[in-house]
Amino acid sequence: MTTNDNARRISALIQQHQAEIGADWIANLESMAFRSDSASQEQLRRHCRQLLALLPEASLNGGFDSIEGRAWDEVRDQLTEISGQRAKQGSTPSETATFVFSLKQSLFGSLRQSLAAEPELLAEALWNVSTLLDKLGLFTIEVFQKSRDQIIVRQQQELLELSTPVVKLWTDILALPLIGTLDSARTQVVMESLLEKIVETGAAIAIIDITGVPTVDTLVAQHLMKTIAAARLMGADCIISGIRPQIAQTIVHLGVNLDDVVTKATLADAFIVALARVGSTISRKA
Repeated sequence: MTTNDNARRISALIQQHQAEIGADWIANLESMAFRSDSASQEQLRRHCRQLLALLPEASLNGGFDSIEGRAWDEVRDQLTEISGQRAKQGSTPSETATFVFSLKQSLFGSLRQSLAAEPELLAEALWNVSTLLDKLGLFTIEVFQKSRDQIIVRQQQELLELSTPVVKLWTDILALPLIGTLDSARTQVVMESLLEKIVETGAAIAIIDITGVPTVDTLVAQHLMKTIAAARLMGADCIISGIRPQIAQTIVHLGVNLDDVVTKATLADAFIVALARVGSTISRKA
């Protein structure tokens, strides 16, 4: 029997016994407490039925040697969707791989029953199916990891944006409190957030408060100067506040030139200077 004949025979058997294989597969997964809540259980059953329905035609037209051909496009798309959903739901790589690998037990059982009288074909069928599911399982893990990495990158970006809020303190006055280390990636977010707010509000003064920045080295100083230069190009002057004695000494030792930048020890002091710049004053009631 040729390879194509084998693929045709195995494909037909999977299709013929699809309902029994699917029921056994779902039962095996549920017995592992794969997902606990009812919504997840229904999603699990749906994913099993969808994937199992695609296998016969894909294996018939694409064979078992590779899952890269066009015949396997729908199967790969389905696994990509499943892996992406599981990554978002917080599943582990092991759980995601188990979803595919656990199909072996159900398929093997069905093949043994159907091909018991044909040991040579049975052996070849078991090998082909095992190899195929290994490839599909590895593909699932790869897609899961890519999806998880994308989620992590997006969350990091969101955290960066949340950690660099630009606040409107007064008419024409903005404040940008920085907390934590200022690296190249965060500087870019800081700069973009500040420039967008300057354009939005038409502010003339931006106070960059570095009270929460633990250390200032040459790189941090360069990042600050780039941000200040970009703000000036947009028509806003910057004031740096939060200059502690240790930071002042470090800046002096580093030889960073801040001659044309107003610096203040506290945000309150910087705010007073900013108010004077825009022609406003604050007075206490008698």
